[in-house]
Amino acid sequence: MATEYRYGYGHGHGSWDDEVSEERRHRLPAGLRAPFEARSWRELAYVLLSLPVAVVMFTYAVTMTSLGAGLLITFLGVPVLAAALAGCRGFGALERARARGLLGVTVSEPEPLRTKRAGITAWMGAVLKSGTSWRHLLYAIVQFPWAVFSFSVALSLWTYGWALLTYPLWFWVFPMWAGQDGLQLYGDETHSVYLDNPFEITVTAAIGLLFTLATPWIVRALTLVDRLMVQGLLGPSRLVTRVVELEWDRGTVVDTAAADLRRIERDLHDGAQARLVALAMDLGLAKEKLTDDPEAAARMVDEAHGEVKTALQELRDLARGIHPAVLTDRGLDAALSAVASRCAVPVQVDVDLPARPVPAIEGIAYFTVSELLQNISKHARATRASVDVWKVDDRLMLQVVDDGVGGAEVSGGSGLAGLAERLDAVDGILVVNSPVGGPTRVTAELPWRNM
Repeated sequence: MATEYRYGYGHGHGSWDDEVSEERRHRLPAGLRAPFEARSWRELAYVLLSLPVAVVMFTYAVTMTSLGAGLLITFLGVPVLAAALAGCRGFGALERARARGLLGVTVSEPEPLRTKRAGITAWMGAVLKSGTSWRHLLYAIVQFPWAVFSFSVALSLWTYGWALLTYPLWFWVFPMWAGQDGLQLYGDETHSVYLDNPFEITVTAAIGLLFTLATPWIVRALTLVDRLMVQGLLGPSRLVTRVVELEWDRGTVVDTAAADLRRIERDLHDGAQARLVALAMDLGLAKEKLTDDPEAAARMVDEAHGEVKTALQELRDLARGIHPAVLTDRGLDAALSAVASRCAVPVQVDVDLPARPVPAIEGIAYFTVSELLQNISKHARATRASVDVWKVDDRLMLQVVDDGVGGAEVSGGSGLAGLAERLDAVDGILVVNSPVGGPTRVTAELPWRNM
């Protein structure tokens, strides 16, 4: 879908204000409260659980893959290898759920297996040909050494940090039960160093405090690698995601084209066609009266002449709605100026383009501005508006601003929602900033393609 934004003020949508309020509710800085936050403990739990899960995954993946590869010379190798990949896909589902629950990472399900026919043979072929299956196998292999490393680092830092921080509370254990003055820092045959006096105990606790404060951030950095691996290896591939987006966009384009055809058919049937039918009937009656009542026939011909003019104007309006001739002949500047002249409020148009884009992009830009100006005329209650068109790098930018009442939203079923879908079909973006009370600022971004 298109990237759609709704910035509202006074409606609870101010994310920046929410973040500021959230920070103000905490008296301690983030660095001091990190060891006690639930997020830090969830990340630690994720790292600690990663080792046993990784051991099982690695053992299964290596054993089954090696067995399947070794048996490829027989007919048993293919089903064993397919079972290995299928099992890795199952572990991948577990890992996505674990990352979602403990790290807050939501990874979409990868593309399902696609088989042209039913049966175990077709299923095995689909598993072996699926790139997703092999990416899950790769995850099961590379996750193991990383899990060993992150488990060792996280457990050591957390253990030593809290142990040193709380040393003043339990150092008495050594002289009472171990027969030594305190925690031994160094010792050989000639002398030993123990942490036993108040200064050394205080320094030990201070070092423990530093470890305790730093450990959550180190663990967070370790889980960042896990996030990247889960998203990169266990989610849908970028190519498949892009294919799905293109399929969605293609459906949107088809639906939009069908809706436009229905609109054109309806306008022709209810407008010009109806007038032409009535015109034919009037001319037939005038022909019958031509000899008996020439004056009445002349009046009917005069009325028919007016109907012809009206029908021609409706046909011109319909043709302009399909693709205006001024856009083809003179480009966006002249076409948008013509649209602005028909708006209910004064509109200032400023088009600054180094060249003309391709007709498809030019047409979408024209109809985008046209629909936005129609919204201003019907709903905004504005006194003035402006249209700006310019080029930034490889993007065509449009911005329509009015001083109306605001409150416009991109929601399902609205004109702006349909406009956003049309822009998305060509990799465009629609941004709506319309606080209640105005002003409304709508920005559209389209890919730039030279003619």
